[in-house]
Amino acid sequence: MIFETHAHYDDEAFDEDREKLLETMHAHGIEKIINVGASLQGVRDTVALTEKYPFVYGAVGIHPDEVGNLTEEDMKELRSYCDREKIAAIGEIGLDYYWDKENHEIQKKWFVRQMDLAKETGLPIIVHSRDAAKDTLDIMKAERADHLRGVIHCYSYSKEHAREYMNMGYYLGVGGVVTFKNGKRLKEVVEYAPLDYLLLETDAPYLAPEPYRGKRNCSLYLTYVAQTIARIKGVPYETVVETTRKNAEKLFKI
Repeated sequence: MIFETHAHYDDEAFDEDREKLLETMHAHGIEKIINVGASLQGVRDTVALTEKYPFVYGAVGIHPDEVGNLTEEDMKELRSYCDREKIAAIGEIGLDYYWDKENHEIQKKWFVRQMDLAKETGLPIIVHSRDAAKDTLDIMKAERADHLRGVIHCYSYSKEHAREYMNMGYYLGVGGVVTFKNGKRLKEVVEYAPLDYLLLETDAPYLAPEPYRGKRNCSLYLTYVAQTIARIKGVPYETVVETTRKNAEKLFKI
């Protein structure tokens, strides 16, 4: 059974068929899902999903594109969710210089602040980093993030950066991009990294794998990701599914 470590079923893209879709997951081999908060409302909706579906767990955090109006009162609200049994991580948090919606210093401030929340609660972190390779790694080193646990979501950087993160004890999140013809760099990282450091994720509704590229993504498509990883690593599909599931269970303590 597949462990989906990063999806956004609170997203409006699922408003018309969310319940119907989620109820099919187990029958199609999806055992557990981490639904990841990105905004404060997304966190609230994530908590609600964890209460409704036994196989859905949650991550609470504010995406770097959403930190502009974040306050310490909001942080208190996030903290209030962390003691719930099915809240498994702080995330997604980090830096995004691609969309560049928020001032870089503001992004850095709240990245550090949310890492502090992870230190306080003992929860792992789910790190979003896009076009911000150096700053993300520098901040994580400065903040001794090697004392935390976590995953670099939607990993998109070099083998050298991957080595740095794995040396810190972090997992690499691998999703639909690994199936793309132009996903050469991620393929190289997957070939290089031990399977014990990889997690399966979709980022649904985004980044659907081939042959669904450009369409709405969902956890059912993780089979394509796992098959691609199996081909790259030269191991059976079942080995990829089982190992990544065990990795996720270890990280999120589920």
